[in-house]
Amino acid sequence: MSDLQSSDMPQRPGVVIAGASGRMGQMLIRLVLEEGGLRLVGALERPGHLWIGRDAGACVGAPEAGVPVTDDAVTAIAQAQAVIDFTAPEATLALAELTAQARAVHVIGTTGLDETHLAALKAAARHAPIIRAGNMSLGVNLLVGLTRRVAAALGEDWDIEVVEAHHRHKVDAPSGTALMLGEAAAEGRGATLADLRTPAREGITGARQAGSIGFSAIRGGDVVGEHDVIFAGAGERIVLRHLATDRAIFARGALRAALWGQDKGPGEYDMADVLGL
Repeated sequence: MSDLQSSDMPQRPGVVIAGASGRMGQMLIRLVLEEGGLRLVGALERPGHLWIGRDAGACVGAPEAGVPVTDDAVTAIAQAQAVIDFTAPEATLALAELTAQARAVHVIGTTGLDETHLAALKAAARHAPIIRAGNMSLGVNLLVGLTRRVAAALGEDWDIEVVEAHHRHKVDAPSGTALMLGEAAAEGRGATLADLRTPAREGITGARQAGSIGFSAIRGGDVVGEHDVIFAGAGERIVLRHLATDRAIFARGALRAALWGQDKGPGEYDMADVLGL
């Protein structure tokens, strides 16, 4: 057992990491064990996974944590004050029901959620805090605020395009971060993204509609995450950019959110709340 999983554990909020074997799950487990603000009380994986029953710390190349990977979400979440969840939409909804029952903070980094999923999360948030963000880094959330302000300052004769790049294994597009940026741009224009969004272009699309917000997605290699918001006017362009080079920025943001939510009442929150932006 690591020094950070020691005698002072009861004073630290207990956290369950969902999707333990995923890229973010592994990083979150390592950071929880290394940094000590939270104590690891559970690591979840799907039934039949090879990690089930093995020590979570050992599975991610860290010292043993004394916490076996399990598929028993009910038991794990019952002893937790927070659940950090970078999984898939259906898994996130199932976890939201359990975290609501346990009155635990649910930190959600899952992307690909549709309106039906969001409605179910809103219902769960009546019972416990839910902190959800398409991106949990400080830099990206600052970029969201800047995008909103620039969009508000410029007229509809400035075209807005969100261009994002991620690794070849990412399954959804546009990314959750790109949608956050698009929503901020739409808010800056006093509208919703549903009103202004232009789908991916292919073929003879015709001229661009004034005021629309477009998206372009690149998938390849091991790109962690790159996002540009392009404001294109006649004779000039403004480009707001964020480049992520280390996935740990997202994991640390999630840990910060789990701690921030400990004294918060039921409701829906985002990283702008956590970061005080």
